[in-house]
Amino acid sequence: MIDRNLTISLVRATEAAAIAAGRWIGLGDIAQADRAATKAMHEEISKIQMDGRIVIGEERRYAETEYLRRGAAIGTGDGPQTDVVVDVVEGTSLLVEGQPGTISVVAVAPRGTIVTMPESKYMHKLVVPEQAAAVIGPQSLSAPPAWILGVTAKALGKSVRDLIVYILDRKRHAQLIQDVRLTGARVLLRREADLLGAMLAALPDTGVDVMIGTGGTPEGIVGALAVRSLGGVFLGKLDPQSEGEKAALVGAGYHLNKTWEAKDLVLDKDTYFATTGVTDSILLPGVRHDGRRVTTHSLVLRGQSDTQRRIRADYLAAGPAPQP
Repeated sequence: MIDRNLTISLVRATEAAAIAAGRWIGLGDIAQADRAATKAMHEEISKIQMDGRIVIGEERRYAETEYLRRGAAIGTGDGPQTDVVVDVVEGTSLLVEGQPGTISVVAVAPRGTIVTMPESKYMHKLVVPEQAAAVIGPQSLSAPPAWILGVTAKALGKSVRDLIVYILDRKRHAQLIQDVRLTGARVLLRREADLLGAMLAALPDTGVDVMIGTGGTPEGIVGALAVRSLGGVFLGKLDPQSEGEKAALVGAGYHLNKTWEAKDLVLDKDTYFATTGVTDSILLPGVRHDGRRVTTHSLVLRGQSDTQRRIRADYLAAGPAPQP
C-alpha cells in the first residue's frame, strides 16, 4: 500500500513545475519553459520517499531532456515501489502564447499497474461523467456521435442541445465536429490539452459533458487514471495516424479493434494524482505572481477512497522572472 500522505508530496511537485513554467507565460520560448518546469518537478519528486520508476515521461517532447525520462528511477529509493507518470506542462505552446488551459500533472500507482504502450502515439477516446456509466459501455466507442450524445443527454437529464462536447481542433476531427454540430450539441474546441478535457468531462459542474476524439496515447493513459478516480467513464481505442505507427502496433501484438476501459489501463485503484493550474482553465485558476508572492491552485485525487481535494498555496516568489 502506498502511504496516503503521498498526495501532499505530489502536489508540491506540480506546484513547483507550475511556478517555474508560470515565469515563461507569454514569452514565446517553449523549450525554456518546458525545461524549467521539468527540472523543478524533478527536484521535488526526487525528495519523495518511494522507489519510483517513470513509465510515462517527458522524453516524448524533448528527446535530449535529462530529467523524467521513461524508465528512469525517481524518488529516494526507499518506500513503496511505484509507477510514476508525469505531464509537466500539458499545453506548452498555449503557455508561451499566454493562452488559457494549461496544467501540470503527476500521478503514481503500485509498480506494474499502469499499462504503457510506447509503440502507440494516438488513441481515440470517449469520456463521460459517472451519471452516464449505465448507458455508455465499451461498444459505445464505435457508435455514431448522435447515438452517444443522445443516450448521454438522457442519462444526464438534459436535451442534446444542452450538451457541451470537448474536441481537439484538428483536421482529423473535421467530420466528427460536423456530426456533433448536426445533433445540436455545442462544441468546445481546443488546440491542445485533451487530458484537461477528459477531467472536465468526468467532473460535475464544469460545463463540459463529453470529451471525444483522437489525441495522444500517453495523455489517454494518464487521463484514464484521473477519470477512474473521479468515477467517470473512459474508453479508448488505438488510432494510428500513419502506416508506420500501425505496423509497429500490429508487430507488437496489439489488437487495433480492442476497446480499452480505464480499468484495463490502470490495474489498481491505489492511485494518487495531482494537478496544478499553470494558466487559467475551467478546471483550475493559473499561477498568480504578485510582487514577491506566488499563488497556486491544485486538485488532488486519491483513487482508493475516491477523494478530491482542492488546495490553494501561497509562496514567496523565488527571484526575478527570466529574460527571454
